Amino acid sequence: MKLKRFLGYEKMNINLAFYLAAYLIGAIPFGLILAKTFANVDITKEGSKAIGATNVLRVLKQKDPALAKKLSIATLVLDALKGVSVLAAATLMGVSEETKWAIAVLAVLGHCFSPYLKFEGGKGVATGMGVLLYMLPIETLIALAAWFIAAKTLRISSLSSLIGVLTLLTASFIIHPDIPVIHTHAPIIIIAAIIFYKHIPNIVRLLKGEEKRVV
Repeated sequence: MKLKRFLGYEKMNINLAFYLAAYLIGAIPFGLILAKTFANVDITKEGSKAIGATNVLRVLKQKDPALAKKLSIATLVLDALKGVSVLAAATLMGVSEETKWAIAVLAVLGHCFSPYLKFEGGKGVATGMGVLLYMLPIETLIALAAWFIAAKTLRISSLSSLIGVLTLLTASFIIHPDIPVIHTHAPIIIIAAIIFYKHIPNIVRLLKGEEKRVV
């Protein structure tokens, strides 16, 4: 009985450590760090003031187009890997599927509501797509294809991202009507809801026809 109790506490402590890691690593504002380090620009004070790859590209393009492209790609990749790195470590430690889904949600929450930025943050798209690519690869690849087509044709970053998120959510219900092990779409819906919430100003501008295109 004592051994079972000890193992239970051990498992709980491991889970809590991963939850904290997911939130704090997810919260790292790579776009801000890269732009400040390599271009001496604070992107939270320019452009859309967002910390994601799109604002890195938009702001730095005026100064150095080649550097802007490199840093925006680096931001996109690093933001996507934030949650994936914690999920990979958790998988190696043999944590449950339920714990991994909680890690995925917390990584997105960290990115969108970063304690390093007074609980402000990014839109959550790259981090969300990263964790969902790990957890639901087929659905996410379909969503990425939809995002790519929308980005190339519409050239509106926010709209393309939202189309990608909606595509992923829809695909998850079609391909996996019953999500393995957890038997609920709740984590995916939560991630989508967070991303849509962070895009409310963009949605308002879209409805008014004022959202800027990526050129």
